[in-house]
Amino acid sequence: MQMLSMLLAAVGTCLGLLVTAAAGANPAHPDTPGILPSHRRQKRDWIWNQMHIDEEKNASLPHYVGKIKSSMNRKNAKYLLEGDFAGKVFRVNAETGDVFAFERLDREKISEYNLTALVVDKDTNKNLESPSSFTIKVHDVNDNWPVFTHRLFNASVPEMSAVGTSVTRVTAVDADDPTVADHASVMYQVLTGEEYFTIDSSGFILTKIKNLDRETKARYEIVVEARDAQGLRGQSGTATVLVTLQDVNDNFPIFKQTKYTFTVPEDIRVGSPLGSLFVEDPDEPQHRKTKYSIVQGEYRDTFTIETVPTRNEGIIKTTKPLDYERVRQYSFTIEATDPTINLSYLSGASTRNIARVVINVTDVDEPPNFQQPFYHFQLRENQKKTWIGSVRAVDPDAARRSIGYSIRKTSDKNQFFQVTKQGDIYNDKELDREIFPWYNLTVEAKELDSRGTPTGKESIVRVHIEVTDENDNTPEFAQPYEPKVCENAAQGKVVVQISAIDKDITPQNVKFNFSLSTEDNNFTLTDNHDNTANITVKYGQFDRERAKVHYLPVLISDNGVPSLTGTSTLTVAVCKCNERGEFTFCEEVAAQVGVSIQALVAIFLCILTITVITLLIFLRRRLRKQARAHGKSVPEIHEQLVTYDEEGGGEMDTTSYDVSVLNSVRHGGAKPPRPALDARPSLYAQVQKPPRHAPRAHGGPGEMAAMIEEKKDEADHDGGGPPYDSLHIYGYEGSESIAESLSSLGTDSSDSDIDYDFLNDWGPRFKMLAELYGSDPREDLVY
Repeated sequence: MQMLSMLLAAVGTCLGLLVTAAAGANPAHPDTPGILPSHRRQKRDWIWNQMHIDEEKNASLPHYVGKIKSSMNRKNAKYLLEGDFAGKVFRVNAETGDVFAFERLDREKISEYNLTALVVDKDTNKNLESPSSFTIKVHDVNDNWPVFTHRLFNASVPEMSAVGTSVTRVTAVDADDPTVADHASVMYQVLTGEEYFTIDSSGFILTKIKNLDRETKARYEIVVEARDAQGLRGQSGTATVLVTLQDVNDNFPIFKQTKYTFTVPEDIRVGSPLGSLFVEDPDEPQHRKTKYSIVQGEYRDTFTIETVPTRNEGIIKTTKPLDYERVRQYSFTIEATDPTINLSYLSGASTRNIARVVINVTDVDEPPNFQQPFYHFQLRENQKKTWIGSVRAVDPDAARRSIGYSIRKTSDKNQFFQVTKQGDIYNDKELDREIFPWYNLTVEAKELDSRGTPTGKESIVRVHIEVTDENDNTPEFAQPYEPKVCENAAQGKVVVQISAIDKDITPQNVKFNFSLSTEDNNFTLTDNHDNTANITVKYGQFDRERAKVHYLPVLISDNGVPSLTGTSTLTVAVCKCNERGEFTFCEEVAAQVGVSIQALVAIFLCILTITVITLLIFLRRRLRKQARAHGKSVPEIHEQLVTYDEEGGGEMDTTSYDVSVLNSVRHGGAKPPRPALDARPSLYAQVQKPPRHAPRAHGGPGEMAAMIEEKKDEADHDGGGPPYDSLHIYGYEGSESIAESLSSLGTDSSDSDIDYDFLNDWGPRFKMLAELYGSDPREDLVY
């Protein structure tokens, strides 16, 4: 094929040369490519417009391409080429017009070249004819082998796929001209991995066998070759294809052990895990769907196996309580399977995997077991020290210790009941059904050691005691009645209809009988035999002057066993009525309120408590007066006074009490030493405090008054110090403070350079200081 292409190129070149020669031999013919007549010379090309050359010519360079020839025979003409490749790739012989290629041509890079031919004067380089453009086309030679688009391809296919399953497609490209037969045709072939995969003419890689197992080999590296259909065998390209097998669920789980042994205590809670089962599944985690089941064993309904999907783990849990004393070891067979496996992937593999599980139960100290989950007893009310019933519990352990019983105090706060060591329950007090019809007790059972001391764990049981009724309550009015009757009521007038109730359980056939305890009144009672009765006027009119209120004792009996009779008093008010029988005026009837014994006791205790408190207060006051009379009140006065060396408010706070009294009390009455004071006149003489007057107690001077008088006398007869109530005494104020005295008596403000007029702006609290230190505004006046 390559030789045929070279032959065609040579034929084309010869034809061009013949046409050019013919044009030179027939210059006068108007259709030849020679020199045209003068009126048409500028409008036609004077060379052939195409030339052909094969790419990659093996001949030595330069390579002849073709010839350009003017139709005019000019001796002084020369040929030139213009264009991007003129002078570089192509050159022309200026004398003959022969065009040569000075480089090897590659069609895959440039398939054609556009040039312009010129005929110019040798001397002046002026165009003798119009320039003529022509094209040099490069003929394709099958000189390229196919090249893959990628050096490495990645692909995947499910494992166990059928033969012929497409894996991926690879593509190789041949740069030769596809229009030339078989120049760009590509042939594919698997060089490495051909025993597992094959490739077709389109580049599709297909599986060659059906049992590609990911668990055996998960990745295959294939080398494929692409070569030219007409090229040499060595002219080919290769690429690598990495094929990864995708996992499918084609493997059953397998137990890691053939036997599992667990040890658990008998008190394990129902539903708690007691052990784990593990299997090996070579499939990837998303395809591990192990199902565990118990397939054989006498106690297989005592346990269950739950699967943890994230870990493909089986957790054994109890479904029933375990009892060491009954069964000490459990043994059963378990199976692991995967229901999601596609059986078509399997070839004779076992679909089951089994193992043996042994569970050993250990003994623990268990609490006593009651024979019943709860107990229900009945007891008639008003019975005392009566056996109610018995509770029984046993020690489930092999030791079979004795059991002790007790009633929780929280369930029997009033201690109505007791339980013996044998579990017999008695009542200590009489029970009243009308107060509490039910009692709910909590009975505890504890194991006892050989000395009878409670030990070990305890258990509890609920005991419900129902108090049954007996006829121990007399009937009474169903409601409080307030009947009224007109003083001029006629005989037979119905005053009120009464009915009765009984606090005891009222049977369906209850029957109440009504009657008056006395007939000595103006009323009569008629029993209606339907558990009601009518009170009617017996004789006629009533005399309000004699009685405004009538009290009727009504006897009410029931038909219980035994029959009980109660008395309820009916209070009937006699009222004034108008002509129409309407009540116009009735006396206020005091309600008869019954007071219970408990209420009377509470009232009595309250009165007694108030009386005792009153007596204690009276005695305390009396003792205090006696103590004052015997001179024992000085310590109380001392405790109520505040010592002077405590933090105070300055000069103004000394007006509340005599400072010397405090000092004398504090120092046991001793006179404090006073330094000599300067007797010079002071600004404070005109601001002295008013004299104090101690209050006198009624009936004679008290201790405080006597003390004040004594201190005044001491101050009056003291010639070594200033007067007791003089402002000079404040020179020693704060003598016990670390800041020493705050008094200004020892200072002279006349020599100070500080202007204290700003104290006038500080408000009334600093008014005194402003007056003492500040300048008098009146001094600034000009007369």
